[in-house]
Amino acid sequence: MEENMKFATVEDTVEYCLFLIPDEPRDPEEHREILQKYIENIMTQFAPMLVPYIWQNQPFNLKYKPGKGGVPAHIFGMTKFGDNIEDEWFIVYIVKQITKEFPELVARIEDNDGEFLLIEAADFLPKWLDPDNSANRVFFHHGELCIIPAPKKPEAVSWLPTTVQTISQALNIISTQPEKILASESIRAAVNRRIRGYPEKIKASLHQAHCFLPAGIVAVLKQRPRLVAAGVQAFYLRDPIDLRACRIFKTFLPETRIMTSVTFTKCLYAQLVQQRFMPDLRSGYKLPPPSHPQYRAHELGMKLAHGFEILCSKCSPHFSDAKKSLVTTSPLWAGFLESLKKNDYFKGLIEGSAQYQERLEMAKNYFQLSINRPESSHAMSPGEEILTLLQTIPFDIEELKKEEANLPPEDDDQWLDLSPDQLDQLLQEAAGKKEPEPVSKGQEENYDLTQVSESMKAFISKVSTHKGAELPREHSETPVTFDADSFLNYLDKILGSRPHDSDSDDLDEEDSECLDSDDDLDLETQEPGEETSVKGTLDDLKSYMAQMDQELAHTSIGKSFTTRKQMEPLSQTASNNSEEEDSGAGGSVMTPVDVDLNLVSNVLESYSSQAGLAGPASNLLQSMGVQLPDSADHRPVSKPTKD
Repeated sequence: MEENMKFATVEDTVEYCLFLIPDEPRDPEEHREILQKYIENIMTQFAPMLVPYIWQNQPFNLKYKPGKGGVPAHIFGMTKFGDNIEDEWFIVYIVKQITKEFPELVARIEDNDGEFLLIEAADFLPKWLDPDNSANRVFFHHGELCIIPAPKKPEAVSWLPTTVQTISQALNIISTQPEKILASESIRAAVNRRIRGYPEKIKASLHQAHCFLPAGIVAVLKQRPRLVAAGVQAFYLRDPIDLRACRIFKTFLPETRIMTSVTFTKCLYAQLVQQRFMPDLRSGYKLPPPSHPQYRAHELGMKLAHGFEILCSKCSPHFSDAKKSLVTTSPLWAGFLESLKKNDYFKGLIEGSAQYQERLEMAKNYFQLSINRPESSHAMSPGEEILTLLQTIPFDIEELKKEEANLPPEDDDQWLDLSPDQLDQLLQEAAGKKEPEPVSKGQEENYDLTQVSESMKAFISKVSTHKGAELPREHSETPVTFDADSFLNYLDKILGSRPHDSDSDDLDEEDSECLDSDDDLDLETQEPGEETSVKGTLDDLKSYMAQMDQELAHTSIGKSFTTRKQMEPLSQTASNNSEEEDSGAGGSVMTPVDVDLNLVSNVLESYSSQAGLAGPASNLLQSMGVQLPDSADHRPVSKPTKD
């Protein structure tokens, strides 16, 4: 039962591997020692960025993984990033930089969705590349994204196999042909745009807020700022069983609360703020009225205290001492500490000073989580780590209260309340598109509605595949064309009306792309009985359509469409309409429907009903490069008239 529950919950996870480019045969133990040295050098060099980083769930980590099958021994890491997608892209940046600083390493990275780097650059991928043939093709090398190409014909290129069966095969190609596997500039730009701004972007992703917290939590967060993530997650993912521990607090008493400043990531802060929660009356956590100037600080502190209490309630105060392993006993610690000093991690601080000790504790914690990471069965849970800190670090409540007067100012959280325009701008930036220029008043008055109908026609005319509908290119790109003669020719052959007029082998390569290769019909081998069956099906379809027309003619559905203006006088038109109603379906004269006018009218009505928000009409039109002027009153528009 537990296994079924485990598989039912899929956590967002990113995996990354670092391979050493083969240069000469090595003994497995020698290869292992070389990779271990790389791990130490990598984690030391990137420590200034990684040590203070607050991870949503799990930190960036590396360990040695022995070879198996076609995968050679390599450096492996896995991180569960949860709801904070920025953690994943920060890891992409780190992995990319590793291959730049250590050019003899090749990196591969993927997540639950597979090759998510290709997903990010989906608009620029070559046609031959899809999820079915992308295995073992996408790597980082020398700090650049590389894609091993596929030959157009088997054995067309001697060094390029049709399929890359193993990682070892891919590494050999990368080592011998590094200049020929570089991804196109547009693909690399799409990925680089996503990680643009690091490492400066790390500071921008943080949010400082005042919280009214128990002194124990304040002391813990001073030593382990990253534990704020575990506390937020415990509160955010709480269940009724968890809340039983919060009826009466045993570890973090409300009487010990003091005001302090807590550093969150924006994702953690949003998760904590957006949830509505009222504490149990028995807990002792009472909130001031919402009008109180420090209401937000009290509310945040109450929620965070609940999260920390839940974490501590899930472990025994007398948990195994075997888990309290000292970092300094590891044989790797001395070399790691010496490397930190060489890289000026301590910024010239005096050894033994308070700030030095603070950075040293952060380094020990980082070493334990990322380098000397124990097996899951021996690793301390966040609750056990909190209880250990409470037992080992002395803190004075009165001293902590004195710091209340010198708290840094809070960060503005207006970013939580984005306007629709700001959200659209962020989406445009994420998609790598320029923000559309606002439509001027003169342009609104002279707006050409034929642009809407023409774009919709192009969308309908676009031949789609089994993978879904394809949107036509924007106006700045190649325009969509539709060859009616070719389409009718293919339609005739499919329906069997002219089976011998032309041979399917006579189609040129360009025209044959209009049909999906998986669905092409072999007209040469079609039996006469099959042609008769297709023709019979077509006749039945025409019969059904005729019956539907007759039934609909008796209804008022036709009046819901706008028809073309007739040349005859209005009185004559009215007389004809009355005769049509009397004569019924058999003698009616159907007035042609103006398809363009109805299309534009319905699209505008849908767009107006969105009241300035995102919706199907605006999304479809914007994807085709059509920007409508905003509706001033956001009321449904009336049917437009044709000039």
